[in-house]
Order: sequence, then C-alpha cells, then structure tokens
Amino acid sequence: MPSSPMPSLLTVRAETFPIRGTFRISRGAKTEAYVVVAEVTDGAATGRGECVPYARYGETVAGVVTDLEALAPAVAAGLTRTELQRRLPPGAARNALDCALWDLEAKRTGVPAWRLAGLAAAPRPLATAFTLSVDTPEAMAAAARAAAHCPLLKLKLTGEGDLDRVAAVRENAPHARLIVDANEGWSLEQLDRYAPALAALGVELLEQPLPAGRDADLAGYQCPIPLGADESVHGLDSLEALVGRYQVANIKLDKTGGLTEALALKAACEAAGLRVMVGCMVATSLSMAPAHLLAQGAAFVDLDGPLLLARDRTPGLRYEGATANPPAPALWG
Repeated sequence: MPSSPMPSLLTVRAETFPIRGTFRISRGAKTEAYVVVAEVTDGAATGRGECVPYARYGETVAGVVTDLEALAPAVAAGLTRTELQRRLPPGAARNALDCALWDLEAKRTGVPAWRLAGLAAAPRPLATAFTLSVDTPEAMAAAARAAAHCPLLKLKLTGEGDLDRVAAVRENAPHARLIVDANEGWSLEQLDRYAPALAALGVELLEQPLPAGRDADLAGYQCPIPLGADESVHGLDSLEALVGRYQVANIKLDKTGGLTEALALKAACEAAGLRVMVGCMVATSLSMAPAHLLAQGAAFVDLDGPLLLARDRTPGLRYEGATANPPAPALWG
C-alpha cells in the first residue's frame, strides 16, 4: 500500500540582521532589523516566509512567534492559504506563513510561484527606489551624493525643515527621480505649505503626509503632487477609504498579511483607478522575493530592504546597482 503523506511541520524562529548605519523615519530610528521566519516542511519540500513585526500596528516579535506557533496543529492538518486568511488577520504573522505556503507549493509541485499566481510572464528585473533616512540637510546631501547613481531616491521626511532636506538632495542628485515619505509626520497646514515647493523640486510622489486617522481631510484635496497611502493601506477592507483621497496605494506584504491578499488588493486598486506602489519593511531578501512577484507592473517599486542591511541572508536577491533581479528558486518561489 502507498504510504500516507507526512503531516506538515511548522517551524518558527526570530532572527536579527544589522542595519548599515542607522535607519531613521519620523517615528524613530533603529540599527537592527528584527524578522520572524516561518518554515513549513512536508517531508518532500520546505517553504519559507519572512515578516517584520511592526510596533506601529501593535506587533511584537514575541507576539508574532506565539501567533504562528499556535497554528502548528492546523498546518500539520493541511492548512491552506485560503483557510489561513480566515485564521489570522492582515499583518506580519499571516504574511510569514502565507508566503511559506506559496513557497512550499512551488517547491513541491515544481511550478514557479509566478505561474501559481496567474502572472502572464516570468518576473522581470525591477528598478527599485533607494531610501535615504531622515537627517540634517547636510547629512542627506552627503547621502544623496553617494546614491546619485540611483535612478529613484526615496526621502524620509519628518516635518519642519523638510524643504531644506529635499532641496539639498535635489542639488546633490540632480538627475535622480524623487519620491518623499512623511510617515504620518505632517499636519494639513504643512502639506499646504510644502506641496507646491516639492512639486517645483520635481518630487513625483508624496507618501502618507497625514496620520492614517486623518485620511478624511484629504477627500477632494487638490495636491500638485500625487499622494500615496502607506500606513492607511492594509487589507482589501482598507481600499474604500483610499479612493478620492489618494492617487497611489503602497502595498506591503506585512500589512496585507501575505501575497494572497496582496495580489487581490493590487487588482482591486487598479480597478478603482489607483496606481500601485509595492514597498517593504527593512528586511532580508526572503521578504523581498514574494514582493518582487507582486511588484511586476507596479507604478513605483520600493524593494531596497536588503540594500540597507550590513548583511543579507544567503542566497539572497541579486542586485545590480538599484536593479533587483527575480529571486532564484533556492531563495523563494
């Protein structure tokens, strides 16, 4: 008689990766990236997924590990991605396990994840934004000089003095395209004051100027720069509140809770007339790999997480300057 299939084993672990220097946004600074990895092994193959627990959304490394470990019996019983969407809400924990299940299916069947996701063609290399942490204008000018070869720079901003920061970057990276991210750090008065000057400096996108709870203030707002929602974007149920307030939605797997809902949200955003940006937390290539699939055809790509680390995992994504190549199967998918 044929042997029964082995139950799937879920393994969860927390890992730490040093950041090159310090990564600063309006809410604070950090020197290390804390990630949680989920591995699902069925005896024939192993699938992996990585997430970044984010304090902004009430997540902790310990809490995410606990939430994932609680699903070990369900995984052993054959938990599917569809069932997972009902078992966990959008967030980091679901992302790690969802992406691990995608990877497991690809490795078990020999069908690459892009085919499983229904993409029309194999993923192509993508030019990614390169992020400059918020700092003094002088420090950001120096960072811009060092990154002036990058075609797209993303500037983290914080409030007062931001125009000086952007002007310093523009002067020192005159040929780069610019997007800026206030990370909820502005008031409506600052938005009114800064937006025309940012447009004159050639800024192409302004991410999340106001706190997520103030989205209603942007209804019908006439901004000279496209506005992008970031902290205001989570799962599919967040889409309705974006329409008429933002022109771009920044989709991150740690917010949607994995590739499964992210693919659905991307399609829904495009159908609603929103352009899509695919972003990331500061994390390793294992986080970027499924996002690289999602980012095919996106208006903006921000998958530079491994470039901000002092070391990445091996194997990792292969970057050529600011171009991220598709993941090899040994990494994911």
